[in-house]
Amino acid sequence: AMPYNYSKLLGRIVEKVGTQGAFAEKMDLSERSVSLKLNGKTGWKQSEIARACSVLDIRDEEIPAYFFSL
Repeated sequence: AMPYNYSKLLGRIVEKVGTQGAFAEKMDLSERSVSLKLNGKTGWKQSEIARACSVLDIRDEEIPAYFFSL
């Protein structure tokens, strides 16, 4: 399977919270866990996507562009 491209999501993280570390904290995840997700090594659970959208002000209709972009 092609790994998803999270560059848009990364940009949004930097724009909204500053660092992956700060994002991980708001997500209640370890920085390593977030790093693995952003590098396509582990998947995002639906609950994590929902939380990320809340943290980063991503609207439902924008989810594909941030989480399922190839």
